[in-house]
Amino acid sequence: MRYQFFRDLITSSFAHRPPNHPLAILLSSSLHSLSHRRHHQAPVTLSKTRFLRLITAREARALNPPYPTLSDLEAYAESTYSALLYLTLQSLPLYSLAADHIASHVGKAAGIVAVVRGIPLLAFPPPPNHHSNAPNLASAGGGVSGRQQQGVVTLPLDVMAEAGVREEDVLRQGAEAMGLRDAVFQVATRASDHLITARQMLKNVREGRDVGHEFEHEGEEGHDYYGDREGIGGGGKSGQQKQEMERAFGVFMPAVSTELWLQRLERLDFDVFREELRRREWRLPWKAWLAYRKRLF
Repeated sequence: MRYQFFRDLITSSFAHRPPNHPLAILLSSSLHSLSHRRHHQAPVTLSKTRFLRLITAREARALNPPYPTLSDLEAYAESTYSALLYLTLQSLPLYSLAADHIASHVGKAAGIVAVVRGIPLLAFPPPPNHHSNAPNLASAGGGVSGRQQQGVVTLPLDVMAEAGVREEDVLRQGAEAMGLRDAVFQVATRASDHLITARQMLKNVREGRDVGHEFEHEGEEGHDYYGDREGIGGGGKSGQQKQEMERAFGVFMPAVSTELWLQRLERLDFDVFREELRRREWRLPWKAWLAYRKRLF
């Protein structure tokens, strides 16, 4: 029912009839504010379809069904994490093919990492505790004697099959399950590949070159652009894209925390059950400040 509640909330907010709910009131106010701005003589707005697709993608994962393939995991990340970045770009407002393309890769990397990070929590769900949010994963590293309810393993099935991982082995043996590290490595590598691609695309734009490959979602609803136009200052399309990257860079910042977690996972030999992976990253504020200052991630 809660998913339908949020669908109704989105629909009412876009109709400027928000219910008495903080999220609806804020969204409706933002939409009203954006409507007074213009982009190519058209009112600026957010994509209602994108909001609804995000809710649908979350609903489909409510019971944590397995991802059949790694591509399905990427599609989920695109529909959720990348969608949030697209909406943030729209709110600037910034309608940029290059910015959306980079945001797509950053969002996919962040979404994949979120799923990998959640493996211990979903495989060994802690007992209900209304007084603490701290997970009890003490048994996850070498056994499941304290586990009170059956968990699930959210690695893609094709990756698990290739690495020889069986869900029951993970639920019985935790980190010692055969092939688990190889499977985690393969999925984490895909996330890292998306970050590498996004980083190279940003570099290409700044050097006045083409981003490198076609955007697979160009032409879909919400990915509407206004063609090439002359950049400010006589720089043409290259100058325009550089300015767009400058405006959009803050939206790409999730790449920083995603990269830091992947580096930590690699140092721990892709043992996703290690306690260190659940600790706060003390370097994040410094790394985020440095990345934003240098406009690099």
